[in-house]
Amino acid sequence: MNEPPEVREEDERLAKEREKLARDGPQLKGAKLEARLERTWHRPPGILGWLATVDHKEIGRRYIVTALLFLAAGGFLALLMRLQLARPDSNLISAQRYNELFTMHGSTMMFLFAVPVMEGVAVYIIPLMLGTRSTAFPRLNAFSYYMYLFGGLLLWGAFALNIAPDIGWFAYTPLSGPQFSPGKRADIWAQMITFTEISALAAAVVLVCTILKTRAPGMTLARMPLFAWAMLVVAVMIIFSMPAVALASSMLISDRLVGTQFYNSWEHGDALLWQHLFWFFGHPEVYIIFLPATGFVSVIVETFCRRPVFAYPVVVLALVSTGILAFGLWVHHMFATGLPRVGYSFYTAASMTVAIPTALQIFCWLATMWDGRPRLQVPMLYVIGFIITFVIGGLTGVIIASVPLDLQLHDTYFIVAHFHYVLIGGAVFPLLGILTYWYPKITGRMMSDTLGKIGFWTIFLGFQLTFFPMHLSGLLGMPRRVYTYPAGLGLELPNLLSTIGAFVVASSVVLFVINGLVSLYRGAIAPANPWGATSLEWATSSPPPVYNFAHVPVVESRTPLWDIAGELPVVTGLRVDEKEILLTTVVAATPDLREPVPAASLWPFITSIAVAIFFIASIFSPWAVVFGAIPSAIAIIAWFWPKEMKREPEPVIT
Repeated sequence: MNEPPEVREEDERLAKEREKLARDGPQLKGAKLEARLERTWHRPPGILGWLATVDHKEIGRRYIVTALLFLAAGGFLALLMRLQLARPDSNLISAQRYNELFTMHGSTMMFLFAVPVMEGVAVYIIPLMLGTRSTAFPRLNAFSYYMYLFGGLLLWGAFALNIAPDIGWFAYTPLSGPQFSPGKRADIWAQMITFTEISALAAAVVLVCTILKTRAPGMTLARMPLFAWAMLVVAVMIIFSMPAVALASSMLISDRLVGTQFYNSWEHGDALLWQHLFWFFGHPEVYIIFLPATGFVSVIVETFCRRPVFAYPVVVLALVSTGILAFGLWVHHMFATGLPRVGYSFYTAASMTVAIPTALQIFCWLATMWDGRPRLQVPMLYVIGFIITFVIGGLTGVIIASVPLDLQLHDTYFIVAHFHYVLIGGAVFPLLGILTYWYPKITGRMMSDTLGKIGFWTIFLGFQLTFFPMHLSGLLGMPRRVYTYPAGLGLELPNLLSTIGAFVVASSVVLFVINGLVSLYRGAIAPANPWGATSLEWATSSPPPVYNFAHVPVVESRTPLWDIAGELPVVTGLRVDEKEILLTTVVAATPDLREPVPAASLWPFITSIAVAIFFIASIFSPWAVVFGAIPSAIAIIAWFWPKEMKREPEPVIT
């Protein structure tokens, strides 16, 4: 039967539309899905939405930027101290001011920069690396940042008001007790500790639960990225070590405020109790700073050598064993305190033993480089600089683990050189490398390779010029923590070289910041996977959308982006109308439960303000503990007040 021309034309038009829909339908569906997820996961607009956000990427960026600002502030104080020590008998800075400067410098670098910046990087990247849409406990994550910020503002506000702490970043008793440190300087330092330790503990809980329960299906513990392993070990170390220093600082405040005698030996207290509690935290603290850097190195070495890290199980076991051994070393900070000599042999042996797992990691990285063909781009240069510098610092660490040598070198500039080689060479170099590496992931743009290489060589050579002469100063007997020294002792040249080197390092940091800021606006647009990496953070766009992944990926190997022939397999069935993540089992990472993600809320911010007022007021009156607890309790109750949820039937996960 012949159809009229009009009918045939209509049939042809409909056939073409069906063909076009079949061709473009999946893409249209994906665009609609992403638009719906964007509406569901987007935070409220305005300043209140900015304060209420629980997006791990925003919180991670705030951690990183705030920590880098504190790094700049602490570095400026270091330059002032180096100017004072550039020549003998200098009167540029008074003894009291020098005490304040090195207290502020050490406290800022240890408590306000080193640990928070590592946690900030982890808060940003770990959910992306694990293939999930959010951290566990996102409101607790937001609370941890605000507590960190208020602790830093307390310390630097005191500095601005000329009541900065002057007791060193270690606050040894009895010098930090009420008899020798009148006023509120020591109390401000102790409460800053309380702020930062609560922040670190909260972030550690978030990271442990995120790593163990939100990994993508198929990402078993044996397939987990090494950076995630490093942060899991670090977070567990924080949970076990931070309460010690929080307890120590609370007892110090109690001694000073209400007349307890925990550290007063004249009233049957014990001044060395402070050192035991502080260093039980303080030595794991070194590895809490260092182990994330080893995770950075593993990521960079794997990517730029195009090889999986050699002996993955050995590296994992090295991370875990370092975390365990770190808790058995604290007395090597106390060899000069007159403790029973029988214990010295144990702590000497433990201090030397902890070098073994770190050496194993270094050999695994070197084997990966040997097996691969390393591309000497900027992140890889920082890794090479890290290995050279950290090995030097590790060798001097083995030297001062020996009791006779430690007794000679204790409290000299040899110790200053050692721990800067370990902490700057061992942590800051990998940090600068990983910030360069993940800069396109965070911003969507590439940093300048030329400026990056100039910056690396500047900081590497400037660092050696700054801190290597300090070994010589220490061997010549120059004590640390003194604001001047007499001429004629052979200390003039090493100190002058160290001062010159410090300004070279400062110039390199300024160059890194300029590179970052210029690249933010003028840098080349980053491709999807600019380094050819293998982990899941590069499986989404750069910068990532607010929901991270439109579909949660499925992992089938340890190097998923290298092993797939096409697109990653994905999980479907999670809600798009509500914020929801998929929980998986701890070991095998099989789908377990759906978990609703809390909406943006002001209560973490309000609670942090209430707790901050409580802590700061308790510096001046013990009654603040009673009355300050009331608004804090109200805010916490409002935060956790149960809310009725009306949910539609759940879709099926496939």
